Amino acid sequence: MSADEAAEILSIGGHEVRVTHPEKLYFSRQVKVSKLDLVHYYLAVAPGALQGIRDRPIVLKRFVNGAEAEPFYQKRAPSDRPEWIRTVTLSFPSGRTAEEMVVDDEAGLAWIVNLGCMELHPHPVRTGDLDHPDELRVDLDPIPGVCWDDVRRVTMEVKAVLEEVGLRGWPKTSGSRGMHVNVRIEPRWSFTEVRRAAIALSRAVERRVPQLASSKWWKEERHGVFLDYNQNAKDRTTASAYSVRPLPDARVSTPLEWKEVMECDPQEFTVFTVPERFAKRGDAHAGMDQAGGSLEGLLELAARDEAEGLGDAPWPPHFRKMEGEGKRVAPSRAKKTVAKNKEDEEQTESGSSTASKRRQSKMPLIVIANSTNKQEAMEGLERWKVRHPDAAELLAVDDVLVDSMRGSSSTWTRIRVNLRHVPEEIRPHQETPDPDDDPTRKWREMRADGEMPKLTRKKKKE
Repeated sequence: MSADEAAEILSIGGHEVRVTHPEKLYFSRQVKVSKLDLVHYYLAVAPGALQGIRDRPIVLKRFVNGAEAEPFYQKRAPSDRPEWIRTVTLSFPSGRTAEEMVVDDEAGLAWIVNLGCMELHPHPVRTGDLDHPDELRVDLDPIPGVCWDDVRRVTMEVKAVLEEVGLRGWPKTSGSRGMHVNVRIEPRWSFTEVRRAAIALSRAVERRVPQLASSKWWKEERHGVFLDYNQNAKDRTTASAYSVRPLPDARVSTPLEWKEVMECDPQEFTVFTVPERFAKRGDAHAGMDQAGGSLEGLLELAARDEAEGLGDAPWPPHFRKMEGEGKRVAPSRAKKTVAKNKEDEEQTESGSSTASKRRQSKMPLIVIANSTNKQEAMEGLERWKVRHPDAAELLAVDDVLVDSMRGSSSTWTRIRVNLRHVPEEIRPHQETPDPDDDPTRKWREMRADGEMPKLTRKKKKE
């Protein structure tokens, strides 16, 4: 079959969009969804989907081999894009720039879906002012084992705090296990100030429901539902409304009315059900653009926290060290460093080894699995539990840390276990992770040996 035969041409808003390999399955295990099905889904909900991305630079998260394979991120606009799709030059914390796409209409939406963009990842700024966000994003991310009811309860606390400071939140399911609350704001504050407001919001919610919510950045310190304030740092994006997520049931990140939050079931919102919901009820977030508010209330909360000694919270690892930020190191590693320094001092004073005085970390972490396939990593965790039933029985819900690792163009899952509740005499030792597929290992080993791969010597592209 020729390339032309394996394509379907759609006429959308006066533009022709070529859908290549339209019958290619993007979901095939639990449900069957082709690339063309995804295009038709997005056209059915286009007014709502475009509300979240129109006039914003967008990162292309491309699932070129379908939802069941690993995606890659593409910031720079493809050179072969149609002339009717515009771009904007965006700068990054590194100081580099990239020309990113801006999708304003249904034809542009269909064109990027054809590239494999099942999820939509817009920046929180408009093209007319790239330095001042008009959206604060609240990402509620439950740790493994947290029930959906707890996620909903924390979401309602977010609503209460926002209302106390004069802001309106717009809730939606994340399309996975969490919730998102978007807040339209006046574009008067910098990324740093918006992030500062998000930290204050996260801490306020944590104070209201300390058993359910956490604002702690380090996974080993988290419990319950994590409010990820760093989603408001510059260059970070989240899946916007109506994005299709790579879950086996083709689930959708779906806008809700507040009255729906405590009753909703995220499994009910899929590419099969959301178009009908949209046709009957319209977009639950239709009025968002008219609801821009002020961050002054949240920034007052931030000032109060800072006056009481709560300063800046940790930034993402690829950001430069920020003024006022504490040590950017996990607590368990910081404690190891303190213990090692103390031991070195004792050895210097005594002139002999003091191995018997070595302190144990209060956060004994071991790596269980590394895999580019999350399901395979989770299966590796289950095998570890079978090998170590006594230790597994003592683990709390928040002792299992599932890390989504991201390299320059790939993602993988790392699973660690915190053995803090396991007595030392029965703690399993670090074993070779099962599976052990870390795509960055070769690069790190070569760097340790002083043999950098040729690729790393080239100028890094955003």
